[in-house]
Amino acid sequence: MTLPNDPPLQRIQFYVTTPYPCGYLDGRQAQSLIAAPHHLIDNRVYSDLIQFGFRRSGKFAYRPHCENCSACVPVRLPVSEFKPSRSQRRAWKHHANLTVQVLDLHYSEEHFKLYRAYQHARHTGGGMDADGVEQYRNFLAQSNVETVLVEFRENEVLKMVSVVDCVRDGLSAVYTFYDCSNPHASYGTYSILWLAEWCRRIQRPYLFLGYWIAESRKMAYKQDFQPLEALLDGEWHPLMKNSSKDV
Repeated sequence: MTLPNDPPLQRIQFYVTTPYPCGYLDGRQAQSLIAAPHHLIDNRVYSDLIQFGFRRSGKFAYRPHCENCSACVPVRLPVSEFKPSRSQRRAWKHHANLTVQVLDLHYSEEHFKLYRAYQHARHTGGGMDADGVEQYRNFLAQSNVETVLVEFRENEVLKMVSVVDCVRDGLSAVYTFYDCSNPHASYGTYSILWLAEWCRRIQRPYLFLGYWIAESRKMAYKQDFQPLEALLDGEWHPLMKNSSKDV
């Protein structure tokens, strides 16, 4: 990995974690490359790291670094070229009654309750459904970079929260959790559409969507947002729907 000759970035060191069970592909072991020390990773440094496929969890910046697997592919959406599909336009219209508020990053008991309900509904047995307040705070309620919370409410009732990093050339969707009680809702899709529109309004070219994993049902949906770009061999390339990552 060749980093730009930028003094703040050159002060960062990288280390590889020991193997741990992969959270996306059953039966596989994962490893991560961690950027350290975390207190030096401010918005300027993180804006560079995200170009190399790094993501943020709490105060830590990381990217997958698995010895025998390259399934996790960083992806971003160039918002000026994005054209919503018919089903995405339906989701936008269906949730047009949601009110949205952008807030500074903070801990909220209301948010935590929604997060726990979401984990129990969507990720039972994955470990995160057992998260307590401390784990939630470490994961989503602290950051060394410019991070905001986006609240989505319907008739003043909290329906969804998106944790979003504001980087130099875009927005990065860190994590979104929502009310799963309505099987006809499309909150996840709506959040991406709303963030893409926000990118356009503030004239930032990209919405970073984390990792696309073709073999994971939880992560493959990102390919539905086109035209998507993938970081492959150190460069961003178009990733067409239903293509493999070997483009």
